[in-house]
Amino acid sequence: MLAEAVALKPEAWGAGFRAQRPAVSAPGTVAVLDEECRWERRALPGSVLASLSRYSRLPATGTKGELKVTAAVTVHATVLDADEQLAATLEEPLRCREQQVRTDERISGLMSAATPFGQGNNTFADDQVVEIGSYITEDSEQTYLWYVTRLGTVTVAVSVKGATGYSKDELNQYASHANVGMLNRVEFELGGKS
Repeated sequence: MLAEAVALKPEAWGAGFRAQRPAVSAPGTVAVLDEECRWERRALPGSVLASLSRYSRLPATGTKGELKVTAAVTVHATVLDADEQLAATLEEPLRCREQQVRTDERISGLMSAATPFGQGNNTFADDQVVEIGSYITEDSEQTYLWYVTRLGTVTVAVSVKGATGYSKDELNQYASHANVGMLNRVEFELGGKS
């Protein structure tokens, strides 16, 4: 299955990463931001052929807190369906400036920007949306990054929930590395690169 081959497992993020609990999203579901600005998983709509999220973490050590990351892949029925996901992603921060991720986690102050192919530094994908905001838990407020990138009918998404002791540059490196890694896997799986 394409989504399983592309979504990064913990070791692909780097040394020391482990699976979160749960480690993988429920089969046959896709992540949706509901009317109350809460993230939940719903049954795949007709426009989505497959979707998979893998949740990983880098345990806290010394002066650094626990870093949580997500790698998600969605295979759409058509390019238009995939394009509509990116358009919705771009608009979601306008509708929901604050979003509930899990019962004890939320993201706030979100801003989004789109970079279609040929604009900015985007020479690698058909389209990309980047969201930046704050990741808030009971005892911490950190940087939050979310990259959603489209290649044909496939969208890959990477989220990085910052932790104590990590700079924005470090978080961006994790997000960029994961994003490029998944895009390369998409191209390989679709026969674009050998």
